[in-house]
Amino acid sequence: MNNILIIDGMALLFRHFFATSLHKNYMKNSKGIPTNGVQGFVKHVISAIHDTDAHHVIVCWDMGSKTFRNEIDANYKAHRPAPQEELIPQFEMVQQVSNALGFLNIGVHQYEADDVIGTLAKSLENKYQIKVISGDRDLLQILDEHIEVWLTKKGFNIYNKYNLSRFIDEYQLQPKQLIDVKAFMGDTADGYSGVKGIGEKTAIKLIQSYGSVNAVIDAINTLPKGQQTKINENIDQLRLALRLAEIHTEVPLNIDEIKQNMPYTVDFNHMKQIANQFELKVVSNFINQFN
Repeated sequence: MNNILIIDGMALLFRHFFATSLHKNYMKNSKGIPTNGVQGFVKHVISAIHDTDAHHVIVCWDMGSKTFRNEIDANYKAHRPAPQEELIPQFEMVQQVSNALGFLNIGVHQYEADDVIGTLAKSLENKYQIKVISGDRDLLQILDEHIEVWLTKKGFNIYNKYNLSRFIDEYQLQPKQLIDVKAFMGDTADGYSGVKGIGEKTAIKLIQSYGSVNAVIDAINTLPKGQQTKINENIDQLRLALRLAEIHTEVPLNIDEIKQNMPYTVDFNHMKQIANQFELKVVSNFINQFN
């Protein structure tokens, strides 16, 4: 099976922007436009292609701040601060560079990059080995026999690598049950609460024992009084969280067209030309070690 590398584009852009912006190292080009996030993104993808021996490279992008989840809950991610001034011009630049480098870039309005990643992975897994790179643990719910999720850790190209067997061994759950666990826990980063007073350990135990949120609700009278009270007091938030936590794996995508456009051949000379065109000096120097 050929290897597909699927990248969470914004996750890498944000990660590398903040890694260098802490020290005000924005790496501005001759026009005064910051390039630090873009340069980190490109270096990371080049390194990931090498690490995964990728025959195909797909980069998935968020397309605006609103998605179908905001129709379910107006507060979803609404509390997040506006991006820093130095990051804003890099949103467009990173996609221009990614296209110029020959990666297949996909974003769909009204859906998050996670939804696009999940749809691609589930649509292609029977014919390819898929490795997803992101910092978002939510993506563990899409793990399958031919789908791995490599979560970024502190450091440049260091990952917490999950395959299906590791997840089952670690959680004693199936990946899809992570949705139910997260529904109980909520997600403060995404702006929804779940059941106040139930954390990860209790949520995992409940789903290990009962299998799903709905099964817990059906058997609520068998739970300790304290848990009954917490769930009953937060039942609406729990049901809402269950809808928000699930990655949507049926985003409208033309999979046949994607298959035609996703083959990728590493050409370091071309990469260096693009890096020089966009004044990405750090990337240009980084490529030298592969040539």
